[in-house]
Formats: sequence, C-alpha cells, structure tokens
Amino acid sequence: MTSNNKIFSSLIISIALFFSHCKKDEPIASEEPSIELESVSSTNVLEGDPLTFRIKYTDGNGDLGENNPDVHNLFLTDNRVNVTYEYRIQELAPEGSSIIIQGHLDVELNSTAVTDGSNSQSVTYSMYVVDRAGNHSNTVTSESITIHK
Repeated sequence: MTSNNKIFSSLIISIALFFSHCKKDEPIASEEPSIELESVSSTNVLEGDPLTFRIKYTDGNGDLGENNPDVHNLFLTDNRVNVTYEYRIQELAPEGSSIIIQGHLDVELNSTAVTDGSNSQSVTYSMYVVDRAGNHSNTVTSESITIHK
C-alpha cells in the first residue's frame, strides 16, 4: 500500500467514525405508556368546585386511547377514601399504527367534597392510564389539595 493510499484510507476511516458518533440516539419506545402530572388547577378549593389535572403522556407504540365509549382507560383516585373515578381517553393514533405519541390531557374532577365533617380537609389524588394492550402506566400523585366548606 502506498503512502497516499494509507493517508486516504485513514481519512475515510476517520470520517466514518466521526459520522457514526454524530448519529442521533433513537428514542426509546416503551410499550407501556408513561405520564407526568404537570399541574393542578388549584391547591385550595371550595367544596363543590371542580379540579383540573394536566398530565403529559408518552406512549411508545401509539395504542393509548380508545374509540369505544364503554371502555375506561384513565383512572383518578381520591386517596382519602380510595374512590376511583374512571375516564375514557379517545383514541390518539389510528388503530394498527405503531408510532411514538406524546401530548397533554386535561382531566376534570367535576366536584370536590369534605368527607370527614370538618371545615376543611386535605387530599391527594393519584392517576394512571391503561393502553389498548392492557399496559398500565406509572402512577402519579398530586400535591396536597385543601378543600374548604
């Protein structure tokens, strides 16, 4: 191998190594959905007032959400009394597609109540989602919310 060929080969190898290290990492696509609680409309409410929870969701294969109105796939639990409210997330990606989806959902609890007879009570709420394959997301819990009579 001549000196020019060695230099040329070394240059090609260096360029190839450079571009292989510049490649963007592929996103990790989990089949299990994940959620993050971004905000709650208020941490002090009057009894009977609604609360809105804003969550960020990510699903690695796009099967979060359902068009069947009888299916519930988002669950919000009042941790004081262990009562769970069931909601339906509409289908977010077409059936049969396998794409990473992410976005935000606003979940509204229509009414709040003091359950122990006092003038005010603190509560936390927990939430999780389930995709069409039955995979459960992580569970997120709100900060303490005070409900006043």
